[in-house]
Amino acid sequence: MTGSSPEELRALRGAVAELMTKRSPDDDVWSELAAMGLLGLLVPEQYGGAGAGLVEVGAVAEELGRALFSGPYLSTAVLAVNLLMAVDDPAQREAVLPAIAAGRIRVATAFAESASTRPPATPGTTARGGLVSGEKRFVLDADTADLLYVLADSEDGPGIFAVDPAGPGVTVEPLTTVDPSRRLCLVRLTGAAATAVGSAGSGVAAVTAALDRSAVALLGEQAGAARFAMEMARDYAKTRFQFGRAIGSFQAVKHMCADMLLEAESAVSAARHVAAAGADGSADWVADLALAQAYCSDAFVFVGATNIQVHGGIGFTWEHPAHRYLRRARSDAHLFGSPSWHRERYLQEIGA
Repeated sequence: MTGSSPEELRALRGAVAELMTKRSPDDDVWSELAAMGLLGLLVPEQYGGAGAGLVEVGAVAEELGRALFSGPYLSTAVLAVNLLMAVDDPAQREAVLPAIAAGRIRVATAFAESASTRPPATPGTTARGGLVSGEKRFVLDADTADLLYVLADSEDGPGIFAVDPAGPGVTVEPLTTVDPSRRLCLVRLTGAAATAVGSAGSGVAAVTAALDRSAVALLGEQAGAARFAMEMARDYAKTRFQFGRAIGSFQAVKHMCADMLLEAESAVSAARHVAAAGADGSADWVADLALAQAYCSDAFVFVGATNIQVHGGIGFTWEHPAHRYLRRARSDAHLFGSPSWHRERYLQEIGA
């Protein structure tokens, strides 16, 4: 699927959109995603996947974002696959990648510590004698994972270690967050049995590389969800009448909808540009990625909040879906680093 044509991308988006329309975002559609080849989209063909690239993953992510899909697609089919491709461990790839593509295993990656959602330069989590101890925060979908990849400091430097989340010495505690559809967890490790993955000392670099490539999917989700929230507000403004007129005819509402359109469409353009630049191996890709991560995060939050304003009183109710998009926007804005962190990274990349 690498280098898909515009027609193929439209067909891919349409297939995912149809699945999301048929099923509730909270339904377990894991087997259907596997049957459609979506779980193995990034998995090389030699491991039973499609061998697709960033553009295709971005297209799928847009449709998942529109539906606020709550399954572990980002953690397993994107981040875990990118991590395995970033480490030099053929045996681990052979054991795990085919299982991911077939939907037989769900994988979480534990790297963040303290208050930061970025991997630390020197992890506080330690690996000694085949045992890992420490605490990891904001671990995406750890509560449903069959396998954990943990960034830990060893005697030879930071590395990646495979841990059984159901094994002794591992405690997984779901965190209470603003967005219940993004399951973030606290993982405590107290002498948990672990197997080294890849070469020692390369753990931080591998996680950083995996996060960068996985951010393309996050950008797609943000852009797709922002566009859907904008459409939600547009449609409401056309059908909600006050004083005998559609509220969309009032200047203040027009301005809000116009601003939402600008932010949402710009987010889509930024997400798709970064996906294409990453697929082409652009020299400025990391700088473009950092700026897009900051922009799409802010744009999604703005659109999510403005959508609620357009809806008025009903937009604040729990029963209406508008609040779910703002919740996801707030969560996504800090999932792989805050907007301010990404802006700082952009300035560093351009030598400012």
